[in-house]
Amino acid sequence: MEVALFILIALVTVVSALLVIIRKNAVSSVLFLVLTFFCLAMLYVMLGAQFIAAMQVIVYAGAIMVLFIFVVMLLNLGTDQKWEITGPVRKWMGFGSAAGILLIAVLAFRGMQSPTTEMDTSIGTVSSIGETMFQSYVLPFEVASVLLLAAIIGVVAMISRKPVDATTVEGGNES
Repeated sequence: MEVALFILIALVTVVSALLVIIRKNAVSSVLFLVLTFFCLAMLYVMLGAQFIAAMQVIVYAGAIMVLFIFVVMLLNLGTDQKWEITGPVRKWMGFGSAAGILLIAVLAFRGMQSPTTEMDTSIGTVSSIGETMFQSYVLPFEVASVLLLAAIIGVVAMISRKPVDATTVEGGNES
């Protein structure tokens, strides 16, 4: 059952990644990219890497995709661009590239062997990353937190500063 679910999610991931490339509408392409990121997060959960799955959703599907959507909306891509016009040479080059990548993937999967050793399932979990971060890397973690705190204080100080009056800077004479 778990293998079938893994294969199903992997197929949805591959199909949505292909739709990112194939779709002509930029907004739908970005939305398929969000679906691809969520499917990758589900695959990470199934592989036992919950922390990486959470970071996938928060960083990529959250922050970066919002940025992509803003850029697409700002560009207002309603008309076809000159570089979007494809000729027969470009189509054959694309087909050849796809066939080459498929050949490399088939050869890579052919040479794979089943793993003979058991994987450590504690790697990639939130608890193992937390233990490593707060035991082995306490000093770099604290230095990064102090730097982020200083940056936040600097931004708040810059925002709360009152604007300078132009007449007082130039000499103060109002005639």
